[in-house]
Amino acid sequence: MRLAVLGLGCWGLVLTKLLSDNFESVTGWSRSIDLSEELLKYKRCKKPYEVQLDDKVHITSDLKEAIKDADIILLVVATSAIRAVCKQLKEAGIKDNQILVNASKGLEQGSLKRMSEVIKDELPNQTIAVLSGPTLAQEVLEGQPTAACIASGDIEIAKKAQSMLNVPNKFRIYTNTDVIGVEFGGSLKNVIAIAAGFLDEMKFGDNSKGALLARGMAEIVRVAVHLGANPSTLWGLSGMGDLIATCYSHLSRNNTVGRMLAKGKKIDDILQELGSVAEGVKTSKAICELADKIGIETPISKAIYMAVYSKENSKEVFLQLMNRTLKGEENFSKA
Repeated sequence: MRLAVLGLGCWGLVLTKLLSDNFESVTGWSRSIDLSEELLKYKRCKKPYEVQLDDKVHITSDLKEAIKDADIILLVVATSAIRAVCKQLKEAGIKDNQILVNASKGLEQGSLKRMSEVIKDELPNQTIAVLSGPTLAQEVLEGQPTAACIASGDIEIAKKAQSMLNVPNKFRIYTNTDVIGVEFGGSLKNVIAIAAGFLDEMKFGDNSKGALLARGMAEIVRVAVHLGANPSTLWGLSGMGDLIATCYSHLSRNNTVGRMLAKGKKIDDILQELGSVAEGVKTSKAICELADKIGIETPISKAIYMAVYSKENSKEVFLQLMNRTLKGEENFSKA
C-alpha cells in the first residue's frame, strides 16, 4: 500500500511519521519554499517539534510524483490552501479511486463551505473522506494513545481508510458516515478553544470552563444540526472529544491564541509569534457570518470574533456574555 501526505507542516509531519509502518511506500509533499534542506537531506525537522522520519519516506515538491500510484492521499494543508491544492491535484492527474482524506479543520472564507464541499467543487468525482478528533500533534508524536474518526458518505470507503490509518496501541480509528457533523465538530471547537485559553489566562476557574464547554457545545450543535448533522455525532470524537482536548490543553494552538489575547497582545503579533496556523482565528469570522446567514445565535463565537478583530477590550467582551438576556436550558440545541 502507498501513502501520500500533502502538506508537511506540524500535523502533516506527525502523521507521516505515525503512519510510515502501515505502508510499503510513503511520500511527503510540500511547496519547494517550505522544504528545508534538513528535511530534504536528513528527513528531520526540529520546529515546532523534533520529528525524525523513516528512511523510506520520500520528500518532494513535485505533486504529480507525490500522488503517483498512492492508494490513499492525506490532505494536511491550511484550509485557506485547500481549493488551490485541489486544483493542482486535478492538473497532476489524481485518479477518482484514490482515497483523498482531508485532515484540516475549518471553513473556507467567503464561501463559508466545509472542506469536503470545497474539495467536491474542484474534484467532483473524487473518493473523499475526513479525518478528525482529539489529535494534539505533540501527544501523537510521543506515541500516546489517541482516537479519531474517519468520515465518508460511503461507509465502505470509511472502512477502507480506517484499516489503512489505524495504528495498534497508538491511533485508534472509528468510522462515521456523518461528514457534516464531523467537519463542523472539528472546525467550530477551535473557536471555543480560543475562549478557553482566554479563561485560563484570566484565572477564571473550572466553573467558568465547565460553563464554556457546555454553552460552546450548544452553539456547535445548533449550527451543525441546522445544516444537516446528526446530533449524536457532536457528542463523539470530533465533537465533545475534540472540544475537551483543545479547551483544556495548552498544547492547542487555538488555546494559546486565547491566552495571548488575554495578555493584551494583538492578533497579528500572536500569529507571527506562533509561526503556525491557528484555524480558530479565521473560523471565528466564518462561523459568525454563517450563523447570521442561517439565523442561529452563537454568542461565544461572536465574542471571540470581537476579541480577535475589533479594538474592544477582550475582558469586557467576555464578561458581557454573563449579562445577556436570561434564558432557559430546556431546549439545548435551540436556546
